[in-house]
Amino acid sequence: MDATSGTPSDLPGLPGLPEPVPAVTPYRVLARKYRPQNFDDLIGQGAMVRTLANAFAANRIPQAWMLTGVRGVGKTTTARILARGLNYVRDGHPDTGPTIAMPELGRHCQAIMESRHMDVLEMDAASHTGIDDVRGIIDGIRYSPVSARYKVYIVDEVHMLSEKAFNAFLKTLEEPPPHAKFVFATTEIRKVPVTILSRCQRFDLRRVEADTMVAHLARICAAENVEAEPEALAAITRAAEGSVRDALSLLDQAIAHGAGLVTGASVRDMLGLADRGRIVDLFEAVMRGDVPASFAEVRGQYEAGADPAVILSDLASFTHLVTRLKLVPEAAAADPTLSADERGRGGAFAAKLSVRALSRAWQILLKAIPEVQVAARPLAAAEMALVRLAYAADLPTPDEALRQLRTEALASPQTQAPPTASPPAPSSALSPPQPSTPASVEPPPRPALTLAASGGVRAALVPSPVPQVPAVSAGPRLARFEDVVAMADERRDIGLKMALEREVHLVRFEEGRIEFRLADGGRQSLANDLARSLDAWTGQRWIVALSKEVGEPTLAYKARAALESRHENAAAHPLVREVLARFPGAQIVDVRDKAPPVEIAESVDLAGPEISAGDEPDDEA
Repeated sequence: MDATSGTPSDLPGLPGLPEPVPAVTPYRVLARKYRPQNFDDLIGQGAMVRTLANAFAANRIPQAWMLTGVRGVGKTTTARILARGLNYVRDGHPDTGPTIAMPELGRHCQAIMESRHMDVLEMDAASHTGIDDVRGIIDGIRYSPVSARYKVYIVDEVHMLSEKAFNAFLKTLEEPPPHAKFVFATTEIRKVPVTILSRCQRFDLRRVEADTMVAHLARICAAENVEAEPEALAAITRAAEGSVRDALSLLDQAIAHGAGLVTGASVRDMLGLADRGRIVDLFEAVMRGDVPASFAEVRGQYEAGADPAVILSDLASFTHLVTRLKLVPEAAAADPTLSADERGRGGAFAAKLSVRALSRAWQILLKAIPEVQVAARPLAAAEMALVRLAYAADLPTPDEALRQLRTEALASPQTQAPPTASPPAPSSALSPPQPSTPASVEPPPRPALTLAASGGVRAALVPSPVPQVPAVSAGPRLARFEDVVAMADERRDIGLKMALEREVHLVRFEEGRIEFRLADGGRQSLANDLARSLDAWTGQRWIVALSKEVGEPTLAYKARAALESRHENAAAHPLVREVLARFPGAQIVDVRDKAPPVEIAESVDLAGPEISAGDEPDDEA
């Protein structure tokens, strides 16, 4: 206590007083501690650095840059490094102008990197979206920089600006003062107007590749005196998906989780991941069709802390890996994030499984992952997805099933259904096999072949008769109501054509006269409109009258009925029935006509060998 005032003395070391506690330096996370300070520290952005180096060396510096890319690849950091390079000056050295070579801190570097320089202004467009914020930039840009070479404006998340704010930027951005530069950063480049993009030099910052990321994390662990297993760094790299900030945040968390030791098991526990080796075991059981083993494996991983959706996601990733090993083995084998188990067993699966089976497994898993994420019971949903995958693993594809069914049908003709009185249309794409010709029916005559004077075969290729659509010309003859509809289509009167197809129940038709009943809801002026159109198209007078008789069904109804009949005929075919039975949920989408057969007739010369009068070409020819 002070003798005069009765208050504790501020002098240290007096009896009865505690020793002063030294100030504790606040901890800085790895993402801030190891933030790049110059262009040499940027990883994975070699193309951008090379372009900027050439532009600075040639003094071809634009007035604005647009930096875009996913989160955590260094957009804001690159903007600050750009501002530092534009204003780089070393005390005691001559001023060489803007440069990307910054071997040491310059006069303005520390203040720029700490966002406290008067001439380098940073604005977060997410919280300053209005025109008033942009107007402040426009008003201040007229004044020269206080101490630096350039006045640099860094606008982060620029896509958040309002439409009026963007419009206010246009004139200033196109013709700024010589001392002003703009650096924009955004993760949503498509939301930035084209008028802004056309005034900027754009750089797309890439995701950092896996091998570069693993090496970067290893260097940081060495600098922090932290032991980290390669498997753990590979797992962090996979989870970061190319984002350096995400990788450093995960590494920071892993160091704390493992108390300074980063292992693969601790990272899996921290992220809720499954063991990669157990994922391979699960893949093997599923593709083998072993449902009990698949259930036991996925439940074991779930009890170990793995999320069911993450398990399926890892299973899909391994399916993709096996596909890559099958198609591009050298590209997949160079991935540093893969374990030896994944490379070895993945290569074995790639040699055994077909691309079709892998593609089908990928589609099933891709559909199952969001289902598991929203399911009330994720484990049960994951097990049901594995059931689908296990039962589909050895199923043939539709074309393989059709080929197998055709082979079985040819091998066992007695199992075919006898022909009915009204067989399916022979022009269907899935046409039934033709029954053998009875002995009492003569086969069709062979095409006639004559000998040309030069010894070649004279023949002709004539297609089978095709129903002809009546040609519409000046003064045509309309023999059917369908000809009237075809003429409306040719004259591009689509409204009249659709009305004739949907609203007309034909009662009587003859050349020059049409009677029909109007469908419910049909337009009352249809008869007069049709009469005027026919008079103009044909050059003769037509009488179009409404009738109260029932009449025929509309053409649209007939078309629908014909389509349903074709589908029913196709579905009645034994081969199609077998396909539908083997693939539950399959349905007939369309029935298409086959190309007309080609017959041989006279009048076309075909180069070929001589044929004597006694020779006959075989059926194959």
